Amino acid sequence: MEMGRLMRIAVIFPGQGSQTLGMGVDAAANSAAARELFERAIPVLGYDLLALQKNGPEEKLRETQYSQPAIFATNVALFAALDLPPESVVVSAGHSFAEFCSLYAAEAIGFEDALRVVNARGIAMQRAADRAAGGMSAILGLEAEMIRRVVEQTRERTGGRVQLANFNSPTQIVISGDLVAVQTAGDALLNAGAKRVVPLNVSGAWHSALMEPAIEQFAPVVEAAPFTLPRFDVISNVDAQPYRDVATIKKNLILSITHEVRWHETAERLVEYDLDLIVECGASPVLGPLMKRSIPAAPEIVVVSDYGGVKKLRDTVLA
Repeated sequence: MEMGRLMRIAVIFPGQGSQTLGMGVDAAANSAAARELFERAIPVLGYDLLALQKNGPEEKLRETQYSQPAIFATNVALFAALDLPPESVVVSAGHSFAEFCSLYAAEAIGFEDALRVVNARGIAMQRAADRAAGGMSAILGLEAEMIRRVVEQTRERTGGRVQLANFNSPTQIVISGDLVAVQTAGDALLNAGAKRVVPLNVSGAWHSALMEPAIEQFAPVVEAAPFTLPRFDVISNVDAQPYRDVATIKKNLILSITHEVRWHETAERLVEYDLDLIVECGASPVLGPLMKRSIPAAPEIVVVSDYGGVKKLRDTVLA
């Protein structure tokens, strides 16, 4: 980096599955900015999010209607605690619903409004999941074209609903759908040469046709939300493009309920921004390690998962 030039930073946010018991607690204890966000969340949600994250039960924290608001609040609380120079952040992306974190960080929507939409999303998806037994599995070591072919064959043979859901990297792709169809497709993919098929500990078939009932409940909430254009670029998971108008923001957020998450393409687009640093703000190191493995051209990546990470980044890289 040239002397005197402001760092060019991308901020990324992990989504569902990154929650851990105790997350956000030390950030709230040590950062007034983080603590304020958790306090502002109470009247929006009608319960104390930080108390749930501190005391559990962990099973409740894993439920989608609670995990999505908890992950959103923790991610943006860590971002707030960092207090990055505003001009240094040039682009952001979040995995799946964590795109709301990026939109909030880029001032495209306020905290309370974003949290209301995230809360509505979690409730709508949980209700859809309760209506149909769904599951997800990560397929490791097999190319997308082969996975798509085997999944299509499984649908034709069984009549079950199963589809590709998350493109996390070229060798880590998640399938989602009816539980039996996902299991059947997983067996077929092992026979087709997959190194491993890992069933995910989730309560629903996210990013699949099983979530279509959630759209009816969720779409009006998104349409009514007061979005504006982001202050810096936010890359969409739906098409791996930066948002250029509010209508596309709303359209893609609704589509994301059932649409494939094109994370790897999104991450590749981030790297094109001539970055000095990528910062992952989230309770668990998910996206940073994934990018290090799958994108050799990525710049330095730092994971900030607690206040210790906040302080370390401030005292070293940003000093």
